[in-house]
Amino acid sequence: QVQLVESGGGLVQAGGSLRLSCAASLHTFNNYAMGWFRQAPGKEREFVASINWSGYSTYYADSVKGRFTISRDNAKNTVYLQMNSLKPEDTAAYYCAAGSGKYGSRWYTSQNKYDYWGQGTQVTVSS
Repeated sequence: QVQLVESGGGLVQAGGSLRLSCAASLHTFNNYAMGWFRQAPGKEREFVASINWSGYSTYYADSVKGRFTISRDNAKNTVYLQMNSLKPEDTAAYYCAAGSGKYGSRWYTSQNKYDYWGQGTQVTVSS
């Protein structure tokens, strides 16, 4: 059974930083692209960032570009999201997801490109 487990969420003041982690129980982790999505109350889930199977290709939503960094450690079956200069509008539940295939990271901006999802971790940014 595949599991994706997010951690690292919490409460932070505006301008602060958090690093989210997502540990995957995938047997062949490096056959999957990984992505982060978020969902704020009353809003639809939206794409945040993606990284291809090798880690050499990354893609970001315009709203987080320059502030967030996605990375992965294939030896640890883990993907990370470093979030800096956080804003109150970044407040949301953050979900990691795994998508099969070896396409570039830009392929993985849609939710329907992903096969597995985590349960989410809450990030709250106070003003």
